[in-house]
Amino acid sequence: MIASIKDPRHIEKALSLRCQLSGIFLLTGHIGVVKGYVDLFKDHKLPVFLHLEKIGGLSTDNYGLEYLAKVIKPTGIISTKTNVVKNAKKMDLITIQRFFLVDTEGLDNIVKSLCQSEPDIIEVMPARIPDMIGKVKAFSPLPIITGGLLYERSQADLCLEHGATAISTSRPELWGSAGPAAPNPAGDRRIAFYENSYNLSTGITLN
Repeated sequence: MIASIKDPRHIEKALSLRCQLSGIFLLTGHIGVVKGYVDLFKDHKLPVFLHLEKIGGLSTDNYGLEYLAKVIKPTGIISTKTNVVKNAKKMDLITIQRFFLVDTEGLDNIVKSLCQSEPDIIEVMPARIPDMIGKVKAFSPLPIITGGLLYERSQADLCLEHGATAISTSRPELWGSAGPAAPNPAGDRRIAFYENSYNLSTGITLN
């Protein structure tokens, strides 16, 4: 399970469940505190990804991304913007591009965006349309994370059955519902997603 943190008060909860989490999606904070958050999670061997549209005061131009990569040093970034993902890859950051599927045109938008941005991972939202995961997998070999509108563990399991690589949720009561995450050695650019380990740098699934 990936913990999406929207409230700083949930950081302590995430740390207490770190052995059951595969990583952290940080959707809170501002330029003055975010490095402290990133360092804290990295000290506990948790990969941390910053949702750039949710971090206050952080520019997403080339200068801002360079500062992010050299000073804040998260594992990677999340963004809905194709140009941001494309530029972040140049900074050697692992990139997750988030897409919202609100209608059938959303699938066409994913195809077009992926050709331009070439992210490492796709995040598809909301998670309550699990059959769409298979449709995305039909045209992209990239690992797919899904989240949003999840209230029960069974809903997350259904997404995994439809081919999702991992589940993200901001509901702390679901963070501890998964079994122990696979090991994530310090310095390794891998995030363990449930029973699988995915090498984000090379796209190789490790058994």
